[in-house]
Amino acid sequence: KNIENRIIMTTPEKPRTIALFDVDGTLTIPRGEISEEMMNFMRELSKKITVGIVGGSDLPKQEEQLGNGIVNVFPYNFSQNGLVAYKNGEVLEIQTISKFLGEDNIKRIVNWVMKYLSEIDIPIKRGTFIEFRSGMMNISPIGRNCSRSERNDYEKYDLEHNIRKNMVEAMKKEFADLNLTFSIGGQISFDVFPNGWDKTYCLRFLDANDFDTIHF
Repeated sequence: KNIENRIIMTTPEKPRTIALFDVDGTLTIPRGEISEEMMNFMRELSKKITVGIVGGSDLPKQEEQLGNGIVNVFPYNFSQNGLVAYKNGEVLEIQTISKFLGEDNIKRIVNWVMKYLSEIDIPIKRGTFIEFRSGMMNISPIGRNCSRSERNDYEKYDLEHNIRKNMVEAMKKEFADLNLTFSIGGQISFDVFPNGWDKTYCLRFLDANDFDTIHF
């Protein structure tokens, strides 16, 4: 889906007010494509105030949902919560967890996780225990390659035996110097990322001198 006729970004009526919109669950149904009505609403709004988009997914996924060339449509576009930041179609920054923490610390985490997982006993283990993403590491004691039924069984076991919770506590102590956030979610895994690398990360690209009001 291509966005026809790149919008010429004209100054809105109230440029010092900005509204930042999440993608999944706000502009689209989760993982779905934006409706024509919603896109028309966004275009109309952008005539009145400054508009920005903040999504947790990477830019190719965001383009699947909102259309190719979305970075050229509204003044601010943030994918991966702002790790990839655009203003007026130009790249402001591309940040990654490996660049931020450094390869030695990434190796430290990977080696520790592999050793820890080798020493815990759970009913089954499969594969892909660490999924390395540009903005985070996703760690799964059973391994992401497990089947749906194995996933469901593991979730029950994990709730009963606190496998992920205990592992997170151990990692918080081991890597206290790295200032990491640990987020247990879903059935089988947890995410690890630097403190502040949530949706609020994008706010660092908004100059306080440019805006009076931010709707987030």
